[in-house]
Amino acid sequence: MNVVLIHYAAPPVVGGVESVLARQAELITRAGHSVRILAGRGQTWDPAIPVEVDPWIDSRQPEILALKSSLDKGLVPPEFEAVSSRLRASLAASLADADVLIAHNVASLHKNLALTAALYQISQEPGSPLLILWHHDLAWITPRYRPDLHPGFPWDLLRTPWPGARQVVVSEPRREELSHLFQIPPTQILVIPSGLDPAEFFGLSPSTRELVDLLGLADACPLLLTPVRLTPRKNLELALSVLKELHQILPGAQLVITGPPGAHNPANVAYLHNLQNLRADLGLEGAAHLLAELRPDGLTDVEVAEFYRLADALLLTSREEGFGIPILEAGLGRLPIFCTDLPPLRDLAGGWASYFSPDDPPAHVARVIAGGLARDPQYQLRSRVLSEFTWEAIYYNRIAPLLEAR
Repeated sequence: MNVVLIHYAAPPVVGGVESVLARQAELITRAGHSVRILAGRGQTWDPAIPVEVDPWIDSRQPEILALKSSLDKGLVPPEFEAVSSRLRASLAASLADADVLIAHNVASLHKNLALTAALYQISQEPGSPLLILWHHDLAWITPRYRPDLHPGFPWDLLRTPWPGARQVVVSEPRREELSHLFQIPPTQILVIPSGLDPAEFFGLSPSTRELVDLLGLADACPLLLTPVRLTPRKNLELALSVLKELHQILPGAQLVITGPPGAHNPANVAYLHNLQNLRADLGLEGAAHLLAELRPDGLTDVEVAEFYRLADALLLTSREEGFGIPILEAGLGRLPIFCTDLPPLRDLAGGWASYFSPDDPPAHVARVIAGGLARDPQYQLRSRVLSEFTWEAIYYNRIAPLLEAR
């Protein structure tokens, strides 16, 4: 499928719509489609996604600004039709092999009404590509823009549902506003939000991204972190058994134990094997991750810090501790803490942790964790963001079906 995206500008121009356009282009390309971008400013940042620059598409091109100055006063200048015709011819050539055209804000804002008019005329011609109008902003409902808008052509193009076009907005409130503006049912308008790339937002290094992808950690809900070496005093059998019970309440839960076997006792290697066997017995392959299997020498300090950013909660099941550095790290990382009730840990965490005995039944500890997370509004919002608002989820759940339904 040949997909073209159009906006006044593209990266490296900095802006919210420019960022969304870039992410969509990357996701559509990654899905195997051919993608091009038409913009008035910008440049190619990925060889697989060419950016074709036509200054007349820009909202800041001098002649376009001159047109806008007259249009804002309610006057359609004589040269408007010539500029629109020029854009129409240029767009027609660029779209000759396009199957889908995604236009961001071009049919929503009055930044370049000559472009809006040209795109409308092309969209009504036989054989034109499927047009998806992506509305981030709506000029006609924005008080600061209303003095610049006037009855009639071309301003009415911004408050009229174009025949044959698919309407997309970025939020439910926007859908209600567009439905009222266009006088069409909300069911004729799709909501596709903008998103985030967690790995990029968290600033993950390539090595940590590799682990996240390899282990499927992006799907964890919640992700429990146990940043300790593999020694019997850490009581990691309990951590694995708790995860098994937690699956009865939170089926998407995963556990990462970051450390290698303890460095000063050869028997700790046998402890790793015992944990591997227990994991198999509990059926936790794919959910309980012993990073010692992939990183026998352990993670770097930077990578451990990155896992704190990735994790939803700290889980410490130790029978003995002299201090408790992970408690301090979790404090800096704003992670909920679930740990055994040992004096050194309680001394550090005080009333800010949820405690259990190292001899408590795993089902009890699982309920402590599930209950604590259920009462944590930050975790609840984080879970929603990770399940609904990552770019990967948005593409596969919403954008891909839109493209395939053409």
